[in-house]
This record gives sequence, structure tokens and C-alpha cells, in this order.
Amino acid sequence: MALVEGTTCGFVTTTPTADPGDSNFDITRNSTVSKFQSPAGASKITEIGWWCDAATEAANFELGLYAADGAVVPGEAGTRLYVAAINAKGTDAGWKKVTVDWDITGNTDYWFGLQVDTTATTTYTNYNPDNGHGRDTLYSSDSLPNPFNGGAISSETAMLAIYALYESGSLIPQAYYYMN
Repeated sequence: MALVEGTTCGFVTTTPTADPGDSNFDITRNSTVSKFQSPAGASKITEIGWWCDAATEAANFELGLYAADGAVVPGEAGTRLYVAAINAKGTDAGWKKVTVDWDITGNTDYWFGLQVDTTATTTYTNYNPDNGHGRDTLYSSDSLPNPFNGGAISSETAMLAIYALYESGSLIPQAYYYMN
């Protein structure tokens, strides 16, 4: 299996459960971001998560959401909009997720951020180098920075195994009153 945007990465309507089974990418003590566009009507992220590809030592991880307003390259990760900074990775492989309440706008480019503290054994996520919208990494990073501003986009075509479970906005029916 490979990463599939809308199923095992990016904006999803159902939490992924299966191993994405794509290439490994070292995320130990790095801050990395992957670019995705929110669906039309999307209004909120309720959960964000990432795939941990092998059992490693316990560590903290951070997940964040960045605007595509970076200062160096147009559309790169810039302003950190939200961060979930204190999360226990555990020691097993699998999906690591956090419940959040982050407002977003539909049809908008966002960068999903991930940072994992140092582990003695290398911690990997899955990535696809050829079928995404962009990946950028800041190496030897102890936390997700604000702003991200990596200075250049590491790969214009990669995507990481990071997802955001989203909700669409609901329309509130208008009450119409007629006066005689």
C-alpha cells in the first residue's frame, strides 16, 4: 500500500487505521511539514495524527498547523496557526493522534507540522517523494517553530503520513418572518 491523500494522509473524513506502507522518512528531532489543501466547506480539524513506522523509545511529539504564507518561498509554511505541543508517543508503532478543535477555511493550502523528540532508535514516518504537494524539514529541531520559514521547500512533490480529520461547516437555516 502507498500513501493516498484523503485516506492515509492529508484531509480525511475517517481516521486511518492501516499501515500506509510507503518509504521511510527519519523524523527524530526534526520539524517537518507537509502541504495539503483543505476541501471545500471544511471548517474545523477535530483530530490530527501521524504514522510511526516502528517501535521506538518513548518521546514527546508535537503536531501543528501552518499557514502557507512563508517569507522566503511563496506558499511555503510560515505562520504557525495551532500547535498541540505535549503528546506521548508511546513505544509502539502505529497511528499517533491528538484530539483538537482548530478552525480552518475550505479550499485553503495548509502545512501539517510534526516534530518528534530524540529517541535512541531512529523514529520514522512514511512518505511518498513523488505524489504530494510539498515537504520541508528543519533538522535538529526541539519544537515546531513559529514561524516555520524553512528558507526553501525540501521537496515540491513529497507528502508525509500526516492526516487531519475535518468537519464541514453547517448552514444555519434562516428564519423568515412575514408580516401582514
